[in-house]
Amino acid sequence: MWKGAAQSALAYNADDPTATDHFMPRLRVKRYLLTGLLTFIPLWVTWLVFKFVLGMLAGIGAPLVAALLNGLALVAPHTAESLKMEWLVFIVALVITLGALYLLGFVANRVIGQRFINAFDGLLARIPLVQTIYGGTKKLMAVLQNKPSGVQRVVLVDFPRRGMKVVGFVTRVMIEEGSGREMAAVYIPTTPNPTGGYLEVVPLDELTPTDWTMDQAMAFIISGGAVAPDTLPASPALPHRDETGNPA
Repeated sequence: MWKGAAQSALAYNADDPTATDHFMPRLRVKRYLLTGLLTFIPLWVTWLVFKFVLGMLAGIGAPLVAALLNGLALVAPHTAESLKMEWLVFIVALVITLGALYLLGFVANRVIGQRFINAFDGLLARIPLVQTIYGGTKKLMAVLQNKPSGVQRVVLVDFPRRGMKVVGFVTRVMIEEGSGREMAAVYIPTTPNPTGGYLEVVPLDELTPTDWTMDQAMAFIISGGAVAPDTLPASPALPHRDETGNPA
């Protein structure tokens, strides 16, 4: 494209020597703007992701910071008012949340912490709706940390039609009644925000296994495919099935 534009400018210059002086600055402006935009977009996407994550973490500690400031206002109202700066509240709330998460992880790795967590789980198990949400989320986190036996965690799934692929995480392998074939529950995250997604139950032999780690798969999803390997694994040859779903 640039070569063709330059040739046009030179051809036009043969008739009017002053034309290039007007054309080349515009060409450089467009090129510099495009280069600047392509440089800025990765930084902008990275900032959006970090802003989203840090904003959620700071939001957890924000009520405690507000309570501390309200308590301080009873003793030293002027000091409390001077500390009510948005950026300062954000940083303090973030530090409090990270400290609480570190402390929680430290306690959870101790025997007394395990006992407390088990007792807390037993308490929540008595609340039907809460147990459904809490128990399901906890099982998902545990599954994502431990690879299913004999199955690659990161896979490619044919969706929405054969020939098109999406990245998914195998969370569980089940046996289908009647046919006896293995079925995999696959969580398929969305891009660039992988916290949302949907679930598919796919025959195990129709999945395309990969050698990707969780970190590589998440980088691929968050970057919109920009951070990706040079090659992809070949799709498995699908067996011909009879009417019951068993291989013929």
